[in-house]
Amino acid sequence: MKIQSGKRTTVCLALITLLSASLASTLQGCGGQGSKGGNRVTLILGGYTTPREAYGKALIPAFQKYWKEKTGQDVEFQESYQGSGAQSRAIIGGFEADIAALSLEGDIDKIAEAGLISHDWKSTPNRGMVSTSIVVIAVRSGNPKNINDWPDLAHAGLNVLTPDPKTSGGAQWNINAIYGAALRGFAGVATDDKAAAQEFLKSVLRNVSIMDKGARESITTFEKGVGDVAITYENEVLVGRQSGQNYDYVVPHSTILIENPVALVDKYVDKHGAREVAEAFVNFLWTQEAQRGYAKYGLRPVVPTAVAGEVLAQFPAVQDLWNVDYLGGWKKVSDEIYGPQGVYSKTTDELQKSR
Repeated sequence: MKIQSGKRTTVCLALITLLSASLASTLQGCGGQGSKGGNRVTLILGGYTTPREAYGKALIPAFQKYWKEKTGQDVEFQESYQGSGAQSRAIIGGFEADIAALSLEGDIDKIAEAGLISHDWKSTPNRGMVSTSIVVIAVRSGNPKNINDWPDLAHAGLNVLTPDPKTSGGAQWNINAIYGAALRGFAGVATDDKAAAQEFLKSVLRNVSIMDKGARESITTFEKGVGDVAITYENEVLVGRQSGQNYDYVVPHSTILIENPVALVDKYVDKHGAREVAEAFVNFLWTQEAQRGYAKYGLRPVVPTAVAGEVLAQFPAVQDLWNVDYLGGWKKVSDEIYGPQGVYSKTTDELQKSR
């Protein structure tokens, strides 16, 4: 595949909505893309918050080395990270990311529905998913509140943190995990009883004191001493520990497998003339080297080869691990859980009216 020939082009990142304006502190000014035969090419990565360390410290440096050795070209990355839903809306609103690395496939689908992704992004390996994690419960060191499973989060007086599903993909994974575990009979209510599962979800959300805009912001709030527990990605806890944080986490008996997608954004990558290097970077994410990079920063690998075996001891087993298909897939989840008449929407409305 050819990189667009001609003079080096400058691409202004027009932050045309209030939401995408929040990127200004992360990504300033304009980004240049390389032309065919040039010594430098630029890629713009729009990511969700939690794998920031994996990309910045492992995957991007490894790919830069790989691409330099293969082509002689230097690759400069401009990186932006925010909640998955917020990042998806920013890209749709004019943030010209060449690659979207988000928390859930529904946020990639929205970019495709806006006409910015024209290829079948799920035709790549593992349906476009490059890493996985699980929803866990972060607890204070020594687990002083004796939290062992989902039902414990409904205890009166407990202070629970989870991010806002309106802006955070991590938050939606959290809600899905709680509601799905209840449906599967792991929350002290009858199996497949939707009304009982919704009531259990309400009992947990009643204890939520703060909903930050993203998963990283939520765990940062917890690290500042706020809350008794935080519902979060497993990898957030593991990265926090690497940075010196002193807390533990509990793996619920039943929890959801978080699957994180990456997709090339056709409209922007072609505008920038960076398709060849962007496709190479996306494909690189399924290599064993990249999968080890994800695992180093707490994300479970998707490549079922030697990499998974190498890091198996790093990740505890889950008694009842399931994926979003159990709830009908993301399109059904978006409507039946987060839609205007969805389980989560009704639950939060009822809680607001009761306060």
